[in-house]
Amino acid sequence: MPRTNFQELLEAGAHFGHLKRKWNPKMAPYIFMEKKGIHIINLHRTVLMIDDAAAMLKNLARNGKKILFVATKKQAKDIIALKAKEVNMPYVTERWPGGMLTNFPTIRKAIKKMNTIDKMISDGTFETLAKREKLQVTRQRAKLEKNLGSIADLNRLPSALFVVDVQKEANAVKEARKLNIPVIAMVDTCCDPTPIDFVIPANDDASKSIEVVVNALCGAIQEGLEERKLDKEKAAAEEEKRAKEKELAKMEGEKVAADSESPAVEGKKIRPRKKVAKATPDAVKETDQEVVKEPAKKAAPAKKAAPKSAKKEAEEPAKEEKSE
Repeated sequence: MPRTNFQELLEAGAHFGHLKRKWNPKMAPYIFMEKKGIHIINLHRTVLMIDDAAAMLKNLARNGKKILFVATKKQAKDIIALKAKEVNMPYVTERWPGGMLTNFPTIRKAIKKMNTIDKMISDGTFETLAKREKLQVTRQRAKLEKNLGSIADLNRLPSALFVVDVQKEANAVKEARKLNIPVIAMVDTCCDPTPIDFVIPANDDASKSIEVVVNALCGAIQEGLEERKLDKEKAAAEEEKRAKEKELAKMEGEKVAADSESPAVEGKKIRPRKKVAKATPDAVKETDQEVVKEPAKKAAPAKKAAPKSAKKEAEEPAKEEKSE
């Protein structure tokens, strides 16, 4: 199901482009027609491209990535600030800080400085300063909050950039291109779509048009965040299940070990197994001698019987002589 529809974009005025004399020829594939000297954007293409961008942003949000919203023009800044806060994403609605992406460590130092001032205020150190120093610190804090307060939670470079009005935010687009960060942007008929990875052809001057597009994209991000939360809960449940199974297996192993060590199982006594001595060379010799001696013992009675038979033979002739 598409994130937006033709009728919704039409009612928001997303189809109105710039005057024909101000157009960029590279936007020709996205222009439907010309009417009264004004180019009309093909909203069917816009619907498809919003869906492509939304799918990408949803995937990033599901993987825990950050998307930076950039819009400093009057018609868009309030909408961007509100919608970005709802999905807990960083945004820039004041002046674009030069080198924010290409010189990110310096920006992080400025954010740390702002946090240090907050810590001074909370622990009471701020109250020990002189009146003039207090005034300087307060002004510095207000300036940092205005320019960097919305990106205070951005601990690493964003994974994508969403831009409203490519011409006005040209510096942001250049920095993102230099760092190979994908850019999603609302592109009007007067802009160059070449440096944009995900082009959304639409009127970037009307607040209603901007709101429709941003709502669709933020809805996709919210879905990605919810799916990430469900994945985490599912992973935690599976891990808990594995831990329980492991614990049960351990308990069963201990029970089996205890049963094997006990003297009786189910009322029957277990006889100890006889230990079988290992065969040593001396034992082997003794067994060989016994094997040799056994035939000698069996032959001994035959030797003793021989004299008895000879004696009887000698007595028999003597008896015959007496009888004669």
